[in-house]
Amino acid sequence: MLERILKWDQETFIYLNGLGIERYDAFWSGVTDIDTWIPLFVLFFLLILKKFPLRQALLMCGITVLLVLWIVWFTDFTKEYVARLRPNNNEEINTLIRILRSPTNFSFFSGHAASSFSVTTLIVLFLRSQYRWVYLFYIWPLLFAFSRIYVGVHYPVDILVGAGVGFLTGWGFYLIYRLTAPYIPSGRPVSGA
Repeated sequence: MLERILKWDQETFIYLNGLGIERYDAFWSGVTDIDTWIPLFVLFFLLILKKFPLRQALLMCGITVLLVLWIVWFTDFTKEYVARLRPNNNEEINTLIRILRSPTNFSFFSGHAASSFSVTTLIVLFLRSQYRWVYLFYIWPLLFAFSRIYVGVHYPVDILVGAGVGFLTGWGFYLIYRLTAPYIPSGRPVSGA
């Protein structure tokens, strides 16, 4: 069963990566770069600071920072433990694919997918009662994660597992926030976020 999944994973990766068009390489290289998304992160924090009392907003921001630290550590730990070669480093297929980036660490699971889905899930949970359109933020992790296939550094299973881990981790840190929030004194009652 595992062999069939890995075979599907490799074949699907080769197909999706092969859909790349050279004139879009700069766009997808920009999408995969974390610095491109800094304005979005600033927007996340500004929206929180605008809608919640200062202490509650600072708790939300602090929980988000802890989430990022946790997901980066957990992703790196898992990559080292599983030790799956990235497609760009896999000699069986690296001559068949388009490679725009060449990281040398391991592949499983995608840190880009895990971190973006975890942060987005947490931010959506914080802001869903304040902004009806907040679910549009999921466009970021979808683009961010897909870019990893386009640039040749992650298989689809890396992305899917990373997204799942990220989504569940976002919910987990939201529960930590909900358990912690009642103990943060503020001038107003803590809203249900």
